[in-house]
Amino acid sequence: MSRTDDVVDSIKRMILDGVLRPGDRLPVEKDLAESLGVSRGVLREGVSALSILGIVSTRRGDGTYVTSLDATQLLAPMGFVVDLHGQGDPRHVYTVRRLLESEAARLAATMITDEALCQARDLLCESARIVGQVPHDHERLIEIDIAFHRIIAAHTDNPVVIGLIEAFAERTVRGRLWRSLHEEDADRRTHDEHVAIWAALAARDPERARIRMANHLIGVEESLPRLPGEGDAPSDPVAG
Repeated sequence: MSRTDDVVDSIKRMILDGVLRPGDRLPVEKDLAESLGVSRGVLREGVSALSILGIVSTRRGDGTYVTSLDATQLLAPMGFVVDLHGQGDPRHVYTVRRLLESEAARLAATMITDEALCQARDLLCESARIVGQVPHDHERLIEIDIAFHRIIAAHTDNPVVIGLIEAFAERTVRGRLWRSLHEEDADRRTHDEHVAIWAALAARDPERARIRMANHLIGVEESLPRLPGEGDAPSDPVAG
């Protein structure tokens, strides 16, 4: 390993061991470089790498701090994996998304709050109005779609699941929009499937919620052969 890698691993270890906690300021550059046995230039390279990873952030004139270490932020680089494999065989990406979101629905069924259910219901009421209009506001429907799935993920009580789902969701917008625009009745089917998922959540039925979500995302996967063969088309496991 390079000396820069040593710096990265050493600071990570300090965080894992509780020496540094979220929000803590790193020791001044001179002292930290000496304690790690590296030059200040190598230390800066390591800190820069950690910053890219979302582990630390540097505030001009104030020093370097450990971030909140939020799982969503730390898992953001997963988006590159989604992009990379989405350009090959997108079915691999969609399969992982279906597994994640189906489990998220199962977990959320026992933990989602009444307030969150009301928020999700309001979104569905709005989408029902839009689906009944001609022409549809496709972009708003996609926003509602994303918000609906985020509410479910947020109530899994599992920050890693939330972060992974978010990493996938951000790369799917254009594919979902394409499907909304070009696949007949896609918006109506998506709305109806969301209503079925919501009903299972409201009933606090984990297995039913899981099945409803899985069926919903299987329908999205089945549309893959009809999507354009470009890298961003396979982005739609929640376009439903």
